Amino acid sequence: MSAQADLRAMAGLAGVVEATTVTGIPTLLAPREGLVTGGLMFRVGRSDETLATAGITHLVEHLALYPQNLSDVHHNGQTARTYTLFHATGTPEDVVAFLDGVCAALRDLPLHRLPTEKEILRTEAARRNDHSSLDALSLWRYGLQGPGLLGSAEEGLTLVGPDDVADWARTWFTRDNAILFVTGATLPDGLDLTLPTGRRMPVATPDELLPNKPAWFRGPGGGVIVDALVPRSAPSMLFSRVAQRVLFRELRQEGGLSYTVDCGYEPVDADRARVSLFADALPEKEDAVVGGMVDALAAMRAGHIDRADLDAARTLLHKETTGPDRGAAMLPSLAYNLLVGSRIQHPDDLRAEQDAVTLDDVVAVAELVWDDALAQVPRVGLDWAGFTAAPLWSAAEVSGDAYPHLAEEGVALVLGPEGVSMRTPGGAVTVHYEDCVLMSAVPDGGRLLAGRDGFRIAVEPTLYRGLTPTIVAAEIDPRVPSHLVQHRSPRPEDQIPRVESPAAGRRFAFFPAWRGLGEWARTPGIFFIAVAIVIGLVAVAGTGTLASGGPGMTLGDVIGAWLWTIGLGAGGAFLVVGAARRRAIS
Repeated sequence: MSAQADLRAMAGLAGVVEATTVTGIPTLLAPREGLVTGGLMFRVGRSDETLATAGITHLVEHLALYPQNLSDVHHNGQTARTYTLFHATGTPEDVVAFLDGVCAALRDLPLHRLPTEKEILRTEAARRNDHSSLDALSLWRYGLQGPGLLGSAEEGLTLVGPDDVADWARTWFTRDNAILFVTGATLPDGLDLTLPTGRRMPVATPDELLPNKPAWFRGPGGGVIVDALVPRSAPSMLFSRVAQRVLFRELRQEGGLSYTVDCGYEPVDADRARVSLFADALPEKEDAVVGGMVDALAAMRAGHIDRADLDAARTLLHKETTGPDRGAAMLPSLAYNLLVGSRIQHPDDLRAEQDAVTLDDVVAVAELVWDDALAQVPRVGLDWAGFTAAPLWSAAEVSGDAYPHLAEEGVALVLGPEGVSMRTPGGAVTVHYEDCVLMSAVPDGGRLLAGRDGFRIAVEPTLYRGLTPTIVAAEIDPRVPSHLVQHRSPRPEDQIPRVESPAAGRRFAFFPAWRGLGEWARTPGIFFIAVAIVIGLVAVAGTGTLASGGPGMTLGDVIGAWLWTIGLGAGGAFLVVGAARRRAIS
């Protein structure tokens, strides 16, 4: 959409929000008492990355903020699912200095800061919970692509370099892919938001990976969370508020099962929104909370919704679009709607739509939520409620050479020309090379392949019979594009996985057969055992003859035969066991 098209879309809000342009960037203005807030929003976020570039948008945000970070002005940046926002609150002069500084930095990023900012981002990730439960649901729904990347770490930070970051900024952080908003009746003087030209980037959402819905998967304890994609509409907004009241009343006030109950409504593109339902639980009450959540959803689907809950939800929504600062309060959402191409509504029209919503409309949304639901539950599954378990295995495994696991029965690694599979008694996990989105590699031959569908396979030559670093280098490495390969530093010896316990190895180091002998040991070992058997038979016969007093072997001959039998037998067993041991641990 062009700047002029954005201005035309905003024409219906005249008197509430005014629209203009600044250096080609569509700009929204609405008055508010007190300090001024200015925000510059770009249509780019985590879902626009790949796993190999994951974190690059956040990195650009940090680099653009670096020149501003010593300022006393309250400011911040945010990299979200589909947008990136820079904002500051202060005097008009403060806001102008901040916004101009951000745009200047975007035009010429301080790339000398790249290594330092990468470390800061890693520290930031370590300080917080890496991913929320909602992010985990996105990963199960989409895999390691699009919105599913929010359920993964910023793994691309080790791969992206200065040229990648500069190109990302030139492509996505452009004047045609931005909206400016300011809480003021007029623009502050001195704005210079010069940015490169580009185009408005559409929101690309990949196909979902779940074959059946509603679906469930087992997650960590502490509660239950359900999400679903529904149309962006007044009935969907009201459903989320009604569900909040219903679940709070039933799970906390009446049931005493949960402390925190939360229901969210988040627009994800022009036409769809994400509804999420969460309730926490103590370990002994987890099953009851899961059942209570399912029962509440089933009751709403069946039409058991109190009109008082709908009216209360409607009143809360009305408060968001009334009052003297209603235009200023709407600015961030209006900017987002323009960026994603969503319908722009006057607050009066929005309230009229909300007033027209009936109980049947909310029931219809409840049905949509149920049909599209993905639930994370702590222990017991939801098959009893008609949900289907989300897939834990790939549809098929590749054809190729199989390398059995040294310790786990029925587990094997299969390397083929099309990909890698991990075969287990329960099923197979496969990463096809054409769907590989990242591979980590260490010098000892270890590899970790990640597929677009979210499955990962660890290839460890020390754990599979017959697999060597040479085979890994020949069979896997040439088939993964170099720009998807993440080279890691050498691992310390004690971090390389092995079947044998290092402690046990040290304890029995005096016994060479514990460590294993070469294949050469098998043949002489078998020969020694065979000779021991023959001499043993002679010793048995001599013992019998000696005991009966008949002529034959002397007592010394019999004792010597038995000593030879024991010695050759023990030596042969030592050699055979040593050869077998070496084969098992190599």
